[in-house]
Amino acid sequence: MRILVIGSGGVGSAFAAIVGRRRFFESVVMTDIDLQRAERAASLTADPRFSCGMLDASDSGSVEDCLRAHRTDVVLNAADPRFVMPIFHAALASGVDYIDMAMSLSRPHPDRPFELPGVKLGDDQFAESGEWAERGCLALVGMGVDPGISDVFARHAADHLFQSIDQVNVRDGDNLVIAGHHFAPTFSIWTAIEECLNPPVIWEHDRGWFTTEPFSGPETFDFPEGIGPVECVNVEHEEVMLIPRGIDCRRVTFKYGLGAQFIDVLRTLHLIGLDRTSPVLVRGGSVSPREVVAACLPDPAGLGDRMTGRTCVGTWVSGLGTDLQPREVYLYHAVDNQDSMGRDGCQAVVWQTALGPAVALELLESGAWQGAGVSGPEAFPSTPFLDLLADHGAPHRRKELRPLA
Repeated sequence: MRILVIGSGGVGSAFAAIVGRRRFFESVVMTDIDLQRAERAASLTADPRFSCGMLDASDSGSVEDCLRAHRTDVVLNAADPRFVMPIFHAALASGVDYIDMAMSLSRPHPDRPFELPGVKLGDDQFAESGEWAERGCLALVGMGVDPGISDVFARHAADHLFQSIDQVNVRDGDNLVIAGHHFAPTFSIWTAIEECLNPPVIWEHDRGWFTTEPFSGPETFDFPEGIGPVECVNVEHEEVMLIPRGIDCRRVTFKYGLGAQFIDVLRTLHLIGLDRTSPVLVRGGSVSPREVVAACLPDPAGLGDRMTGRTCVGTWVSGLGTDLQPREVYLYHAVDNQDSMGRDGCQAVVWQTALGPAVALELLESGAWQGAGVSGPEAFPSTPFLDLLADHGAPHRRKELRPLA
């Protein structure tokens, strides 16, 4: 397998470190618009199978040329979600399989944004599933940690733990602390602004997809692994779009433990227009306000040595167990920042995100996962994925939230 990675920031670099210990691939080419980042990601592995190059992810033609030049089998999109469609289209045109960790961007309903969805996350990609199937190529979308590993948990629950499912609720929280910073997101602020300020989507069997206000539905979820109670709120996320496509259930939600300060900052950015992506004129120059915000904040990839604590992503499933008794379980994956830094020199959030595609690529190479068209992780068998997750030394865990009746 010959892999091209587009985006050599925190997640791309963590991916390189993780797969560098595996033998399933022939080569990995790390690319980025910033050549130094790509060089750094490739050189840190000290592995001759890794090389690097400069690439503008917004230019589909350049991406096609790069894919063909390296005789690529699969492209991993580790760039911001605004670059999904150029890379996605280049992969299809080149006959190359594709994986991303964040799907094509949504566009709110023009008249009723907090009631009805407009264009949902991933709609632009799923609209082209037939073309991918005709080419015999696979686009595996939303294959990070959440979405990604969280969707595999939903598949596992449906196939092995439940006779029927009522709700699938993804909950993401942490107790991470970053010394020396009053405000320092642990992942891309561009992505954080996009997903947190867009109308969150909820899915119900009898209603379909509908939207609500950002940061709505606060609830306290008691996370395992010493994290404890964290207030979580509704956030727009891919699982709500993916899981209903393959899992028979009554309701799907996603809530994130953002914290009051994070929410206040995002609301302030929105209030004064600094969340905008369209350029504004500043002293004769043109600049995107959101890019300015990103440039003023520390790079998430460089925060690991000042970070302590754990992050946890999991899928809370309720319904009737295989014994036809009421059951609630939380299938989760937790990472301690000290462990990920000690293992690969990567902070916990980006390392956990990169683990999902690393496992998926190995399954595609072995044939344990296979297909054509556009699919999410919930479309594939969970057992080989969870087995390989454990083989990476990062197994998932299960917490029963209610004693079996």
